[in-house]
Amino acid sequence: MRTPEQILRDSTTVAVVGASRYPEKSAHTVPLQLLRHGWRVIPVNPHAEEIWGQRCYPTLAAIPEAVDLVNVFRPSADTPTVAREAVAIGATALWLQQGIANEESRATAEAAGMDYVEDHCIAVERAIRELTKRTG
Repeated sequence: MRTPEQILRDSTTVAVVGASRYPEKSAHTVPLQLLRHGWRVIPVNPHAEEIWGQRCYPTLAAIPEAVDLVNVFRPSADTPTVAREAVAIGATALWLQQGIANEESRATAEAAGMDYVEDHCIAVERAIRELTKRTG
């Protein structure tokens, strides 16, 4: 299993399930930090057409390109469905944000050979490691 740092270094495209349109929410500001530091960030929210200037998709299955990492901003009880959807689209990692954890989601991801992170903020990891996807 890769560390959170390795997952971020290796990922280019991040789908954010539960991305928020509202700037006061962490589900808006946290993924925006990844976008600002060079990752391709795809918002997944059935109630929005666009977030951060990026086209929004209602489900992971609706995304028409490969996704490396699925980052989740949903209640813990909702994450097993997201885990199954992440496996179905061939994502290589599932990351549940700070305060979100679920044993079934962990088991689903690990059974599929996916890397798994829970109860950990992706923006904090990015900042601590000073990671960026920008080149030059």
